[in-house]
Amino acid sequence: MSKEFKNLETLCVQAGYDPKNGEARVVPIVQSTTFKYDNTDTVADLFDLKSAGFFYTRLGNPTVDALEKRIAALDGGVAAVATASGQSANLNAILNITKAGDNIVVLNNIYGGTFNLLGSTLKNFGIETRFVSSNDLEEAKRNIDEKTKLIFGEVLANPTTAVLDIEKYADLAHSHNIPLILDNTLTTPALVRPIDYGCDIVTYASTKYLDGHATSMGGLIVDSGKFDWTKGNYPQLTEKDESYHGLVFTEQFGPAAYAARIRTVYLRDFGNIAAPFNAFLTLIGIDTLALRLERHSENALKVAKFLESHESVEFVRYPFLESSKDYKLAKKYLKGGSGVISFGIKGGREEAAKFIDSLNLVSLVVHVADVRSYALHPASSTHRQLSDAELEKTGISPNLIRLSIGIENVEDIIEDIDNALRA
Repeated sequence: MSKEFKNLETLCVQAGYDPKNGEARVVPIVQSTTFKYDNTDTVADLFDLKSAGFFYTRLGNPTVDALEKRIAALDGGVAAVATASGQSANLNAILNITKAGDNIVVLNNIYGGTFNLLGSTLKNFGIETRFVSSNDLEEAKRNIDEKTKLIFGEVLANPTTAVLDIEKYADLAHSHNIPLILDNTLTTPALVRPIDYGCDIVTYASTKYLDGHATSMGGLIVDSGKFDWTKGNYPQLTEKDESYHGLVFTEQFGPAAYAARIRTVYLRDFGNIAAPFNAFLTLIGIDTLALRLERHSENALKVAKFLESHESVEFVRYPFLESSKDYKLAKKYLKGGSGVISFGIKGGREEAAKFIDSLNLVSLVVHVADVRSYALHPASSTHRQLSDAELEKTGISPNLIRLSIGIENVEDIIEDIDNALRA
């Protein structure tokens, strides 16, 4: 069904599941780990990847499959793989095409958890992460060598809201025959489809706006199907896999080789799969994705303009403010600025903490991007694991507050923020 519709609002509701006569209209929850077959030859073909189907939920499940098909349709990719969390999505996306001795180039203004994953944990796999400044193409270029396997970044940085120049990084990556992998969590396909601008692989923490209601952990990886793995050094995809009797993924799966290997190797071995019930809840969330992101963006811009004129505020970062250094990039790539704002309070850490403690409607939570309005102090929470020097490099100051603006009445949101600032 996803091939029949092109408009995003329709795809949000219709893509990924086409019920037949008498079947459930809403995607059913297939809460089963196992699937019955009538003969051993059928199961053998499934294990040898000669035919498609479900035989064990660790590798595939009908409810999860519907979610994967929907996000692939929304992003314009050939295939998608759902995982247990956004962290596992990013980990699988990178490990799928790297090995010990390789390196990756990563924009340094990414989410703190991802920074720690790539900067600390990944080195235990023998993979070096080279952090570079966002939108500094020359610095990124200097860090690419024959062992570099990818460039990774965020379309809209969390929490600084910096916008990435997708086309320029795609051109840089492709000039070295490596892919561009971008985390699109804070913008989602409702605001931008990175594949349209040359991105090769898109990742998500579906826990955020895709679910939109703070109910379901999950991650997603979308394969554009446009990168030619045979032109780079990717033996994982272009040479025989002995665990599948010498199968070559690029030969067996064509444009979807990258996604196929994540599913059949990393989900098989790591088991960091999406739960069917979480997939079901995420599908329900995506039904209203286009509507919600429109309201999030509208409310956030009004709040950002209010903060910009407030005497207690030192700075405001929101891409659709005309004063933003990323305003032109935002207008080029995004349909809206999303709901995340970062701003600094005059007075430093103590005043930042006092502001959060004085909020009423806006909640203090370690979360972002759902229907309710939230506030957080990144330096003491999500980015607490970073040193002061690392914080400075990522653009996070001690007085920085991250706001996640919900879909409540914007006048109520602004009144609550104003009262807390005056406190």
